[in-house]
Amino acid sequence: MRILLARHGETPWNAEGRYQGQEDIALSDVGIAQATALGQRLRELHIDRTVASPLSRARRTAELALGESRAPKLMFDQGLKEIAHGSWEGLLASEIHERDPDRLRAWREAPESVQMPDGGESLQQVLDRAWPALVRACSGMGAESTLLIVAHDAVNRVLLCRILGIPLSRLWGFRQAPTTLNLLEGKDVDHLEVVRLNDCSHHTALFGEAVHRAL
Repeated sequence: MRILLARHGETPWNAEGRYQGQEDIALSDVGIAQATALGQRLRELHIDRTVASPLSRARRTAELALGESRAPKLMFDQGLKEIAHGSWEGLLASEIHERDPDRLRAWREAPESVQMPDGGESLQQVLDRAWPALVRACSGMGAESTLLIVAHDAVNRVLLCRILGIPLSRLWGFRQAPTTLNLLEGKDVDHLEVVRLNDCSHHTALFGEAVHRAL
């Protein structure tokens, strides 16, 4: 079984460095171009199933990645939605630093310890819903099947931490650029290996900068 775990393309809030979480922010023109480039890369690849977060930035990325002929087969799972940032949503890091400096420091230094304010989530809560979503997406897939999942920065990171067997405290130890691809392979969902990590060669040169401004 092969899984292509992708992140959505850039949004205006990504470009500005705003924490968007579950706010339903659409792709920017740059994000549309990135998703279109991803579609060109995947054009000749046989994809058996595609599951995406229902948020519009992930949905549109998946549609562009699949192309017009394959897009009608797209499915959605609420478990793949981005982390809920609570009252941080829409804010710049500088604004959060003024209002909630201790939590922001912990988010950067010990992210596994943070519960987002005002109804927001922790990373463990994200993993507790995202992993079952991955299991559902993989259900019935054969040994030679290919699954495309289009989700979000935090969702991808917590899933990759579990697959790599590393604690959520290491969340910042790798990047997830816009429309990046992570290739996972294994006989089933419990025996996955990371074959490629943060591969965004469809829009960024090997030594180019492909980073996110905020999570």
